[in-house]
Amino acid sequence: MNETRQLVNTLKRRLKIQGMTYRDLGQALHLSEASVKRLFASGRFSLDRIVDIAHLLGYTLAELAQEAAVAEKRLHTLSAVQEKELVSDVKLLLVAVCVLNQWEIADIVERYQISEAECIGRLVRLDRLRLITLMPGNRIRLNVARDFDWLPHGPIRSYFREHGMHDFLSGEFAGENAVMAFSHAMLTDAAIARMQTEMRRLRQKFAELHEESLASPLPKRHGTGMLIALREWEIGAFSALRR
Repeated sequence: MNETRQLVNTLKRRLKIQGMTYRDLGQALHLSEASVKRLFASGRFSLDRIVDIAHLLGYTLAELAQEAAVAEKRLHTLSAVQEKELVSDVKLLLVAVCVLNQWEIADIVERYQISEAECIGRLVRLDRLRLITLMPGNRIRLNVARDFDWLPHGPIRSYFREHGMHDFLSGEFAGENAVMAFSHAMLTDAAIARMQTEMRRLRQKFAELHEESLASPLPKRHGTGMLIALREWEIGAFSALRR
C-alpha cells in the first residue's frame, strides 16, 4: 500500500472515531459533501489538503504519518473465527480482557483463580491469534490499534448479550460512581442521525479517558461498563393496545 493511501485510510479511521461525517468535513473545508466523497474515493489528495484535514482532526502531518505507519501493522478487529475461540474458553477471554487493559501476569494471577502456568498458556494462544506478542521474560506487547473494537454482530458481543447484559442491568446503580438514565422521545430521522453522532463522540471520549487512565496504577483503576443504546421502540404494553 502506498504512503498516500495509508494516510487517507488513517484519515477515514480518525473521522469515524471522532464522529465527523463527510458533510461536517465539507463544511469545514468549504466543499460540498459530494466533493469530499469523490476526494476520498479517488485518493487524489494534495499535501496541503491532507494537512488541512489532519489539523481539523487535531493532528500534525508528522503525527498522522506515524499513526498511519503503526496502524497498518496493528489489528482493528479480530475475525469471527478468532472471536469464537476467545469465547470458547472463559479463562482465555478473561486473560484477553485483562491484557487489553494492560494488566501484568502477576495482577491476573493475584486477582483471579488462574495459575501462572494457565495464564501463560492463554497468552501463548493470544500470541497465536496476533492479539499480543509474547516477548522474552513473558512481557506482553499489544498488537491492537487505538480504534480496536469487537465485531458488531460477532461472538464477543453475542456473549455479552447472553451472559453479561442482564447482570449489568440488574444492578441497582446506587453507588457514587454509578448512573443510569432512560429517556424516550419522538424524533425525526434527522434528529436520530444527530443523536447517533453524539453517541459516537461519547464512545470516543470514553475510549480517550480509558487510555489516559492506563497511566495510573492498577489499584486506582476501576472496571467500568457503559452501555449506549438507541432504537425505534415502544413499550410492549402499548403495542398490544394498537388498533
